[in-house]
Formats: sequence, C-alpha cells, structure tokens
Amino acid sequence: MITNKTKNIVYYALMIALVCLGTMMIRIPVIATNGYINVGDSFIFIAATVLGPVGGFLAGGIGSALADLLSGYSHFALFTLIVKGIEGYLVGYLMAKIEIKNFNLKMIIVYLIGALQMVFGYYLVESFMYGSFITPIPSIFANIVQGGASVIIGSLMVISIYKTNYFKKAI
Repeated sequence: MITNKTKNIVYYALMIALVCLGTMMIRIPVIATNGYINVGDSFIFIAATVLGPVGGFLAGGIGSALADLLSGYSHFALFTLIVKGIEGYLVGYLMAKIEIKNFNLKMIIVYLIGALQMVFGYYLVESFMYGSFITPIPSIFANIVQGGASVIIGSLMVISIYKTNYFKKAI
C-alpha cells in the first residue's frame, strides 16, 4: 500500500474522480427502475485493490455519491455513499486478508462478493425508500448485470495495471 500521505491524498482523489466519471459516462437506462446501469463499480474494485479498504471506501462512497448528486439522483446520494463505501471497504479488506494462491481467482471471488453486497444493499435501500420489499425487485436484475459487468471489466483492468512498471513503483 502507498505510505506517503500526499501520495495517498492524490491517489484517493484520482480514484474518487474515476469512480464518479465511470458512473456518469457510460449509462444504460433501465426504464423499469427509472435508474441506469454503469461501470463505476469497476473503478471501485480497482481503487479497493490498489489502495486498500480505506481507499476503496472513500473512492466508492464519495465518487458514487458525487455521481448521484451531479446526475439528478440526489435522493440516493446518502444511501449510495454508504452502500458503495461499504462495497469498496469490503473488497479492499478481503483482497488484503484472503489467502488464495491464484490472484486472479481470488480477485474474481472478492469482486463477486462486493457486487453481491451492492445488489443486496440497494435492494434494502429501495425497500426502505418505497416501503415495500416487492417494489424494488426489478432493480435486482439491473444491479446484477451492472455488478457482473463491473467484475469482468475491473478484473481485466487490474490484471493490466499489475503488469505495468508504473504500478510497481507506485506502491
């Protein structure tokens, strides 16, 4: 993990911005939920893997909440801060703690756990918001698609990042 305090702040800010942009730039509308599918979770996975649980929490929570605020979904921003922050923290924590010899297998398992936490978290949030456990059911499928795509994209990006010399110098 990066030890220099200034570098940490810069890396956290960079990943917050990338999560926000990844969430806002590629959006596939979901009519049934009045929301959208995005690839912001991919950047949460990258942040959590590279920066650890704190970086994952900050990038996931703040970056995603900013995207909600800037995209007209401010009613979700606080919930997103919590759900995506926990997702980032969980992935960062598990990537640091779980011992599986095959890094790629470990990464995919941990990212799937993070994606499932996101799906479950938003289901609970929407159940609370709408006062029903049935109303948010259509969003489960959209969140599973989003999480699955982000596991694939995030895994491929982290594998590529780990092969660069710059990454080895940064940590």
